[in-house]
Amino acid sequence: MGFLQKRMKKLSEVFNSIIEKPLLTSTLVLILVTILVLGLSMKYYLTEFDSFIPQILAEAHGMIFDIAVIGILIFWLNQNGEIRQRIRTYKDEIDDFRLWESEEAAFRTVGNIKRLNRHKIHEINLVNCYLARTNLNYANLAGSNMNSANVSQSSLIESNLENARLNQTNFENSNLNQANLKGAYASGANFKDAFLIKAHFENAFLIKANFNNAFLMESDLQGCYLMGADFENASLYKADLRGAKGLTVEQLAKVKTLYLAKFDDEILEQIKTNLPTLVGT
Repeated sequence: MGFLQKRMKKLSEVFNSIIEKPLLTSTLVLILVTILVLGLSMKYYLTEFDSFIPQILAEAHGMIFDIAVIGILIFWLNQNGEIRQRIRTYKDEIDDFRLWESEEAAFRTVGNIKRLNRHKIHEINLVNCYLARTNLNYANLAGSNMNSANVSQSSLIESNLENARLNQTNFENSNLNQANLKGAYASGANFKDAFLIKAHFENAFLIKANFNNAFLMESDLQGCYLMGADFENASLYKADLRGAKGLTVEQLAKVKTLYLAKFDDEILEQIKTNLPTLVGT
């Protein structure tokens, strides 16, 4: 009885070792199936060869077609699955680095943003992410959620932040020249000392945003919501503020310059009356 148990254990180990090797398992299965099929077909080879061969060839053509279709489908599914897995990995890594205020976290998060952009992904969850002193030039973050993120001292030249959520986001001393912030939700955002030359803010929500000492030359602020926004010492040379909502003369009293800036007629008359030196009149 002990001998039989040992033999069974040995066979079980051999079987498990084979199963653990997919290539070997597949080869053995192929050999067994080939022997079985050829064995069952032998009499037809010997007695009905002329009629049997056309059937084999017809089946062979069908098999080739099946392999081609199934192979392409499996390849597509595999590639699509790999891409989805990579995208999930990039997003998971961003989650891992969230709230970690370090240079490594910032640069690795930016790397994942750029990889997601290569896969045409731009709506990214970056809430509370640390992105200070990073390079996000030309990055596409349209529709992303960047609420309370720290993007200070960073470069976002010509970046796309259209319709992004930027509430309480810190852009202090960052370069957003020619950036697209159309329709962005940036209430309470900090743009202190930021470069926003030729930036596009059309219809953005900039309620209580901080533009202290910001460079807004030739920026487009048409239709923006500017209630409570702070423009102290900001440069609004050639800026377009037509249609801006909630903008008052009091908010503009401490700006650096309004020379050649565009306003609705009503507020422009108030500026010319109360702040003539800022518009060069």
